[in-house]
Amino acid sequence: MTWMLYGANGYTGQLIADLAVRRGHRPILAGRTEAKIAPLAEDLGLEYRAFDLTDAEKPLSDVEAVAHCAGPFSATSAPMVAACLKTGTHYIDITGEIDVFEAIAKQDDAAKQANVVLLPGAGFDVVPTDCVAAMLKEALPDATHLDLAFLVGGGASAGTAKTTVESASAGGRVRENGVLKTERIGQRTRIADFPAGPRRVGSMPWGDVSTAYRSTGIPNITTFTAFPGAVGQLQAIFAPILGTPLFQKFGKSVVERFIGGPDEHKRKNTICQVFGEAWNAEKRVSIALKGPNAYSLTADSVVKAIEKIGDVPPGSHTPSSAFGADYVRELDGVEVSPVKAGK
Repeated sequence: MTWMLYGANGYTGQLIADLAVRRGHRPILAGRTEAKIAPLAEDLGLEYRAFDLTDAEKPLSDVEAVAHCAGPFSATSAPMVAACLKTGTHYIDITGEIDVFEAIAKQDDAAKQANVVLLPGAGFDVVPTDCVAAMLKEALPDATHLDLAFLVGGGASAGTAKTTVESASAGGRVRENGVLKTERIGQRTRIADFPAGPRRVGSMPWGDVSTAYRSTGIPNITTFTAFPGAVGQLQAIFAPILGTPLFQKFGKSVVERFIGGPDEHKRKNTICQVFGEAWNAEKRVSIALKGPNAYSLTADSVVKAIEKIGDVPPGSHTPSSAFGADYVRELDGVEVSPVKAGK
């Protein structure tokens, strides 16, 4: 398959490029700035293309699939998706942004007409949590509620940090009775039984309030992680400031200067964990998952998704609707617990 890796010079893009070459792939490396793409392509012995997303159709015209890794996806996904629909190119990205998932889901009919697969969230956002959600749905088909929690180690990349800055003023998001609802970050808390042991976690906006709803149809979904209890209160107090252009510019400039992502040692020595629980009025089921560092998992998942995407029916997909609930079990270093049932 002829495929392109756009945003190849970013932290995650470079991990994907390196892994793809080790597995025998020859992706076309691409990005906006030739000076940043060309050296990487030369090091790996790969073709490269430099172009802005406002002019993406010609560079994509001979490409079967693109792995889009240039965020924030709130700004970059729409033009890339539009170009893919016009050129018949399958689209994969690594977003975790709820509104991006929602927007791409609305392109389902257009994707089917163009014979194109649209697969956002093919990395840690949201492969492990989405597959856990789908497993829980299989275990309890009439579930009415779903909680998903995660922990990650090793720190964030600049791209992830920029997305966090951009979304800082938006607050939390949950799904209630099938509808997205905004509330304070950390407003809900619970104990999550992770593989390494129970942890108290607080609610936060994660892509599954969009994707898990489409994967499972469960109408009430909350996503959680562990963070200091004051985060939600601080977010509520400072939200008007966090959303200003001045703060956004300052915050992203700080990210660019000081955040580079976990090095190889940290990636090899840190893990991710997921806990999921689904229930109805009579029964509860839960699953826990342990995997490698989130960025290592992302690189592995994107390369595997490229290898499998040609067999997926056209349309807008979540990872589990594209590849099945057990897709996460195919990823290196992932261990999934048996389903636990209770009342």
